[in-house]
Amino acid sequence: MKQFQKICALHEIPSQGARVVNTDRQSQAIALFRTADDKVYALDDHCPHKGGALSHGLVFGGAVACPLHNFKVDLATGGAMAPEQGQVPCHTVEVRDGEVWLAVS
Repeated sequence: MKQFQKICALHEIPSQGARVVNTDRQSQAIALFRTADDKVYALDDHCPHKGGALSHGLVFGGAVACPLHNFKVDLATGGAMAPEQGQVPCHTVEVRDGEVWLAVS
């Protein structure tokens, strides 16, 4: 059974932007991404290409483009978008009554 930790209010993540969080149980910084239609995704804040901070990238549709080399990552799967290859670890996140909850291991 997953345990969730309340992270922030939805409005604290910029629309089409990101917010970085660190939890007591995660060793890697996690980026929370909010799309234009208020869906929230959680990925490790580390591009598989050159290690750039994905949280500094441009969110468009259901993806984020790394600020270093425009490497595109699907927010739902963490997979690099063709023709690129690579994978970013995803984390379970839920929005409940305007609050963002992150599953912690």
